Amino acid sequence: MRILVTNDDGIHAPGLGVLEEIAAQLSDDVWVVAPEYDQSGVSHSLSLNDPLRLRRIDERRFAVRGTPTDCVIMGTRHIIKDRPPDLVLSGVNRGRNAAEDVTYSGTIAAAMEGTVLGIPSFALSQACHLAGGGSKPHWETAIAFAPDIIQRVLKEGMPRDTLVNVNFPACQPNQVKSIAVATQGKRDQELLGIDARHDGRGNPYYWIAFQRGPRKGYIPNSDLAVLEDNRVSITPLRLDLTDEPFMTRLVDIFHEPAVRRQRS
Repeated sequence: MRILVTNDDGIHAPGLGVLEEIAAQLSDDVWVVAPEYDQSGVSHSLSLNDPLRLRRIDERRFAVRGTPTDCVIMGTRHIIKDRPPDLVLSGVNRGRNAAEDVTYSGTIAAAMEGTVLGIPSFALSQACHLAGGGSKPHWETAIAFAPDIIQRVLKEGMPRDTLVNVNFPACQPNQVKSIAVATQGKRDQELLGIDARHDGRGNPYYWIAFQRGPRKGYIPNSDLAVLEDNRVSITPLRLDLTDEPFMTRLVDIFHEPAVRRQRS
């Protein structure tokens, strides 16, 4: 099995080395194509107005001056185009990718691009405590659980146009209670704010940040609730974002006879 490994934290991120270790437990044919620099939060963006610079680090390790999506495309359509990967693994991200994170995350986006290209794909993230500068993530938790999770999902078979988002809780492996299949959660957006500051010359600048505050009750069996309970969260995500119930209501509003009456 040929595996393409990538991330959004960059080619030098510790989590990428962790993912290489995970991939090595699954196959001896592992290729790494990751961003030259940190690309966190770039979502599913492509570099359309700038050239992609490719740097070869060793025989199966490359850095791309571009986004995680660029990396997956470069890997599958250029670097190993002779035999594209059978599996795409993205991560291991430093910090969870749960709830609304999935729409911002470059980690998720890389797995999404693999799915677009018809390749089974996983996004892997290690939750950690970021307050006060943060603590070292429990990378050993991802290493302990990821290989078996990936193997079991692949054995079951993945639907086309669906990727798997896996989040590991911020605890040691022996503190993990269980593995749970969870829904995508929803974060308290009231804590989202702008941190206004001034540089040394008095010019204003701003950081987008989540303020500290009491956690409101998470949706039961959501990824956020599962992680809070020290369980591994597995969430399948579909490429098709269509809201079918609302689409049915819109069809009733905009069906052809009604449109004709409005025009007459």
